[in-house]
Amino acid sequence: MKNIRNFCIIAHIDHGKSTLADRLLEFTNTIDKRQMQNQVLDDMDLEKERGITIKSHAIQMDYKYKDEKYFLNLIDTPGHVDFSYEVSRSIASCEGALLVVDASQGIQAQTISNLFMALDNNLTILPVLNKIDLPSANIDEVKDQIVDLLGCSKDEILLASGKTGLGIDKILEGIIERIPPPKGDPSAPLQALIFDSVFNSFRGVIAYYRIYNGTLKKGDKVKFFNTGNEYIAEEVGILKLNLVPKDEISAGNVGYIVTGIKQASEVKVGDTVTHAHQPSTKPIKGFEDVKPMVFAGIYPVDTEDYEDLRASMEKLKLNDASLTWEPESSVALGFGFRCGFLGMLHMEIVQERLEREFNMNVIITVPNVNYLVHSTSDEIIQVNNPSHLPSVGKMAYIEEPYIKASIITKTEYIGSVMNLCIEKRGTLLSQNYLTTDRVELIFEMPLGEIVFDFYDRLKSISRGYASFDYHPTGYKEADLVKLDILLNGEPVDALSALIHRSKSYEFGKNMCEKLKELIPRQQFEIPVQAAIGSKIIARETIRALRKDVTAKCYGGDISRKRKLLEKQKEGKKRMRQVGKVEIPQSAFMAVLKLKD
Repeated sequence: MKNIRNFCIIAHIDHGKSTLADRLLEFTNTIDKRQMQNQVLDDMDLEKERGITIKSHAIQMDYKYKDEKYFLNLIDTPGHVDFSYEVSRSIASCEGALLVVDASQGIQAQTISNLFMALDNNLTILPVLNKIDLPSANIDEVKDQIVDLLGCSKDEILLASGKTGLGIDKILEGIIERIPPPKGDPSAPLQALIFDSVFNSFRGVIAYYRIYNGTLKKGDKVKFFNTGNEYIAEEVGILKLNLVPKDEISAGNVGYIVTGIKQASEVKVGDTVTHAHQPSTKPIKGFEDVKPMVFAGIYPVDTEDYEDLRASMEKLKLNDASLTWEPESSVALGFGFRCGFLGMLHMEIVQERLEREFNMNVIITVPNVNYLVHSTSDEIIQVNNPSHLPSVGKMAYIEEPYIKASIITKTEYIGSVMNLCIEKRGTLLSQNYLTTDRVELIFEMPLGEIVFDFYDRLKSISRGYASFDYHPTGYKEADLVKLDILLNGEPVDALSALIHRSKSYEFGKNMCEKLKELIPRQQFEIPVQAAIGSKIIARETIRALRKDVTAKCYGGDISRKRKLLEKQKEGKKRMRQVGKVEIPQSAFMAVLKLKD
């Protein structure tokens, strides 16, 4: 055990974690030249296309140092705020962390957030200054920022370049010298914490775990604490680039187990695995249950695919523990699921993964957050779908969730960032200058306001420089109204939104204009209306496709033409009463892009 090191790499998005991991794998000969490619641990096409890490990836490296062989378990983590749950699970499975900071950009919001998460778990922090080969690198200035943040000496900061491989040997030396080996007793009853799992269509569920005490051997009968079910360990092993079977895995190590479980719901991240014959008396303290921030409905385009969508969601949840869902139905869309996401990027990624990995064609409804409705009978009702809102007469008031947002930006963009936050009903709490040209702004703002386009607009007004991180602070009373969209006089529940009264008129007007563009014209006229209760606040009309019925009526008396037009008018009226308006998928997504 003294030769095992478990560590993760934490950093802000785009600070070079995955590239640094590539160099570590190359330097330790874990991967040969033939298998080497950029972002080698990011095995999803989506990750490579977007250049971001979505999933944490564990891999074991062997390294010889001072004539001793060491086993280094590395977990590469995502950097985007929407995937912080992945980071928290990786941190819980390690003893140390490499804190990577970009030498040209300095410390960003997510760097600070991930660092505090690591310190809460008593991890040993190794600061690494990456991208020192860039012409724009401010090595001394960023070193001072790290010293201020960590309270370490300048000599403890390791200099590296993930691109050229400079300083990789010093990082490996630092991991072995400074990160403590794991504690545990290989002869004690087995305690293994599941930190991730994947579904394999041939072998069933493969669970990844970290053993805290005991030894797990191939053929052992194991028990899962969460379900109490018992299974045979058909295969155990370690995580290289591919799964490598072993006869046994002992305390302190990270590995995988294949038990032939076919039901995705039987394995839960954060569960403890123990022996069936000599079980541990108590499970390991797992991870906090994830708190979703954004809610939206996911519906199959074809209602017959409902059961297939359910199976796909179960398999996706295995690999993405932060996704929560429950069945619901909509008048407009039929049966589907109400899903909880950690943010808008998470929602986008889930939709893309359903389409790519499971060939599911889905419609996503207007995203919103979780509100607390206080009724006149002193009940508190949680509402994350506007159509579940009680009638106005039964509501006393509504509370909406608030967040504390930390935005780090260059001083030249302070004005435009402040304007954006104030427009989103934010309140400035503090303003701290980190250096002469970088400032941290702390805002308190409603979560509902940052759901739609906040992140994109923040990036565009700061030319990509501003970084953003947030955490929930609680609920506050707000003047919210339910905005309904009516098509041909019928409310479309999937397009309803809960919105602040001051923004309802503008939002309703924009929605009507956007829907007028997107909904195809029919044989009859379609009114598109935005309403609060029974009051219509905005209206657009989609003109009918008309045929010139008087074309064959040349010359003669005007009354003949009038008669034909009246007949057509009656036909259109009847058609409008029975006509059904088809809403394309683009109309549901349009809400997210109202500013475009």
